[in-house]
Amino acid sequence: MGKFVITLRKNGEYQFNLKATNGQVILTSEGYTTKPACLNGIESVKKNAAIPERFEVKVAKNGKPYFNLKASNGQVVGASQMYASPATLKAGIASVAKNAPEAPVVEEL
Repeated sequence: MGKFVITLRKNGEYQFNLKATNGQVILTSEGYTTKPACLNGIESVKKNAAIPERFEVKVAKNGKPYFNLKASNGQVVGASQMYASPATLKAGIASVAKNAPEAPVVEEL
């Protein structure tokens, strides 16, 4: 089972990563000024990961695909890493959809 890992950035902001069972980061959040806001972001990911329409596939300037997970209000709640191909991107989306809803939250502050 995957897990959400909350960390503190050098600038004092909270951030979370969703890690797959193998420890690989599959989704990263923006920076949050408070821990409660970060926890709300995690809850949004858990809720929205089960809705395929909330995944927005993008292509970076270097040509590599990635995706954003959006909340119902259209705000991005998490971004993926860059993927080597559309097939690996699809696997990344499936991994977020599978891992996020039941993933425990771990703090590494």
